Amino acid sequence: MTTGDSVVAAYRELLEQLDRWFQATRNRHPGVIPCRSGCTACCHGPFDISSADVLLVRAGVKSLPLDRQRDVRHRAERQVAMMQEAEPGWDGEFAITDIGDERFDAVAERMKGEPCPCLDDDGACMIYQDRPLVCRTMGLPMDAANHRIIENACPIQEQFPGYAALAPRFFDLESLESAEAGCLEAAAVELFGTPLRSDFETTIAGAITRMADG
Repeated sequence: MTTGDSVVAAYRELLEQLDRWFQATRNRHPGVIPCRSGCTACCHGPFDISSADVLLVRAGVKSLPLDRQRDVRHRAERQVAMMQEAEPGWDGEFAITDIGDERFDAVAERMKGEPCPCLDDDGACMIYQDRPLVCRTMGLPMDAANHRIIENACPIQEQFPGYAALAPRFFDLESLESAEAGCLEAAAVELFGTPLRSDFETTIAGAITRMADG
């Protein structure tokens, strides 16, 4: 197992905490939460992912059959071309810090209708088991303690009144973020040779199109 594989394995184990929290909430409210394969309401437009997410996404893509890998890369390259059209000169690592949050938000708004490169033609995520952290926190409100509430960001929740009315459910996000810090540093070492870039963020399309570089 390579160092990169070890980082991905540790990060997967960490993210499974979120999966268990989500499933426990689903079990507590049977038939209420509409999230399912093929629902892609929250899977459009570029969004930021971490250094650990980069390794995770790349591992997921590499695990696909070759024809699926080519399809995902083609979709990612198309999306990157659109990102560059919206923000000329943005290239290389496609680091969000290179253009800043405000300009990235403008790119995201312009491309908000573009499906994630990892969605197949039927709307299923091809790397579901290796999807980024942000994908796992979508769809439910979270009580992260210390007066920190993360609202449900599902864009179609108003179509499901019972779902939209769900109260935030507790999750120890502080502990997860503390453990995540180690994964981010290890991923930065794998990607850039230094833990000092643990705050690196890019997009799924940027991570996939630069797979050969990392």
